[in-house]
Amino acid sequence: MTAEQRLIPVSTFKPELASFNGGSINFALFHALDKFKDFKFEWEKQYLAFTEDFIFPNTFKSMREFAAIFQENGTKPEFEVYDSGMVNNVAFMIERGQVKKPVYIQYVMGVLGGITPSPENLMFLVDYTKRLIGDFEFSVCVAGRAQFNICTQSLLLGGNCRVGLEDNLYLDKGKMAKSNAEQVAKIARIAQELGIDPATPDEARKILGLKGIDKINF
Repeated sequence: MTAEQRLIPVSTFKPELASFNGGSINFALFHALDKFKDFKFEWEKQYLAFTEDFIFPNTFKSMREFAAIFQENGTKPEFEVYDSGMVNNVAFMIERGQVKKPVYIQYVMGVLGGITPSPENLMFLVDYTKRLIGDFEFSVCVAGRAQFNICTQSLLLGGNCRVGLEDNLYLDKGKMAKSNAEQVAKIARIAQELGIDPATPDEARKILGLKGIDKINF
């Protein structure tokens, strides 16, 4: 697919914020086949298996083209950073004038092919980004059991976090979450216990420097 084809949602709907992957990655899910043998749909097993030979491509050329399309449509990038090298990629785009500061970065931890979730790794990523970029806002999302632990650490470091069933199916050990909302309610409670008030939509727009809901196309 061309950059224009991949970014049809941005050019069509002109959202306030959209995902912008900060580089290429071996995005692997095939190892889940070691644990799961029974599937509801035939495509599930095939999809997991094919990721053993899958590269999620985001070249410097495509990222340059993505940045131009984001800028044309007034959409702020949420840079998805799966490993430390992608921080360097974002810094390079800033240096080239393809991206404007302050940037918004989401550290994606726990995907095979990217960085593993741990307190030490998150501290490293935040510190590395400060040294290379300086002024930025960040969030964290974690695939798997470390979701709430590392997301809580992000709050303590002054960052934000994402929770949901795409990343983790459980609410507590051995207890599956009934919905995304149940996970959001839990992390909001944790934040409030730490003296951190969740932002309202308007406050979030101000923090991230978004254009406003009146300037979207849906």
